[in-house]
Amino acid sequence: MRITGARVIVTSPGRNFVTLKIETDQGVYGIGDATLNGREKSVVAYLEDHVIPVLIGRDARRIEDIWQFLYRGAYWRRGPVTMRAIAAVDVALWDIKAKALGAPLYDLLGGRSRDGVLVYGHANGSDLEDTVEAVGRYIDAGYKAVRAQSGVPGLDLAYGVGRGDMYYEPADATLPTETTWDTRKYLRYLPTLFEALRKEHGFDVALLHDGHHRMTPREAAQLGKSLEPYDLFWLEDSTPAENQEAFRLIRQHTTTPLAVGEVFNTIWDAKDLIQEQLIDYIRTTIVGAGGLTHLRRIADFASLWSVRTGCHGATDLSPVTMGAALHFDTWVPNFGIQEYMRHSEETDAVFPHDYRFDKGMLYVGDTPGHGVDIDEALAAKHPYEPRQLPVARLEDGTMWNW
Repeated sequence: MRITGARVIVTSPGRNFVTLKIETDQGVYGIGDATLNGREKSVVAYLEDHVIPVLIGRDARRIEDIWQFLYRGAYWRRGPVTMRAIAAVDVALWDIKAKALGAPLYDLLGGRSRDGVLVYGHANGSDLEDTVEAVGRYIDAGYKAVRAQSGVPGLDLAYGVGRGDMYYEPADATLPTETTWDTRKYLRYLPTLFEALRKEHGFDVALLHDGHHRMTPREAAQLGKSLEPYDLFWLEDSTPAENQEAFRLIRQHTTTPLAVGEVFNTIWDAKDLIQEQLIDYIRTTIVGAGGLTHLRRIADFASLWSVRTGCHGATDLSPVTMGAALHFDTWVPNFGIQEYMRHSEETDAVFPHDYRFDKGMLYVGDTPGHGVDIDEALAAKHPYEPRQLPVARLEDGTMWNW
C-alpha cells in the first residue's frame, strides 16, 4: 500500500485547525491533526516543505519506520513544530492501517481495557459565585469530574475564564492580549474557592485545577498543601517543568496529586518526573508528542512508576486528535482521565466523528480507523484567521508565564 499523495488542509470553523490528509494507491486515506495553537502556519510550512515530499511512494503500513525516519532523520529534532508534523503523519497512517483492516483503531493497539473513558469538563466563572454555579451546571450535565477556574479578585482577564458556557478559547486576537498576574492574590483566593465548591457540591465530584505554569516551586508547594482538605483529583501545571527537578520540592511538601505535560514533546521532557515519581499524571497529548507511536512509549514507561495518563484535550486540538486520543484511552492500561473541552457546532460539522458523551464518559464507536473525518467542502468555507495566545505581566510590568 503506497502513499500517492498528501496535503495540508487549513480551516477555521470557530478556531484554526491544521489537518494532514494522506492518500494511498488502494483508495484508503487517513487524516491527522497538526494544529499548534497560535503558530499554525509554522507547522504547515514544515509539512509542505520537509515532510510531504519524503512520504510519496513509501509503504503506508510501515508506521514505525516512517516515524523513525521523520524523527531520527531530522538532525534538528524535537520541538513543538517538528513533533506536531510527525504526529499528523503518524495518526493518519494508523487511521489508514485500521481502515484497511476494517477495525477500530483501539483493536490495533491491543484491544479495549475499558468500556468508556472518564472525562472532565471546564467550569469557569468571573468570581467565586459564578464558578460555583458553573461547576453545578457541569454536574447537572452528567460530568463526574470538573476542572474549576475562576477570576481572581483584583486581577483582570484571568486564565481559564472563557466567553462560552461549555468551552474556552484563549487564542482571541491577531496580536497577543496582555493580561496581569499576581501570585500572592491567587494563592490567598484559591483555597476559599475550593472550600465553597466542596460546601456546595460535596466530595463525590472530582475537582481539578490548572495553575498554568505560573508559580515558583515553593509557591506551588504552598498551594498544594493549602488545597489538601478539598481532595483535588489533581493540581495541573503548577510550575514550568523545563526544570524537572523543581517538582521534588513540591512533592516533599504536599500530597495533592500533581499533573503536568501538555507542552511536552518527547519522553525526555518527562523522564525524571516519571522515574522519580514526582507526578501522578502525565498529560502529554498525541498531537504534541509525535503521535500514537511515541505516546504509547511514554505511557508504557509511566506505567512502570505508577503514573497514569491524563491527556490534554482542549480546543487547541481538533476532533481528529480527540478521536485518536479516545482510542488510545480505551486501550491504555494505566489510564487516568481525559480532558474534554467541547468543540463548537461549526467545528463538529467540519469534522464529523463517531465518539459520544454519556454520563461523564466518552465512548468511541466501532468505525474502522479513528472514527473522525473531514468535510473538505465545508472546511473551505472557513478560511484561516490569524490568532495568538495571550501573554502575562506582573503588576509592575515584568513579563511572566501566561
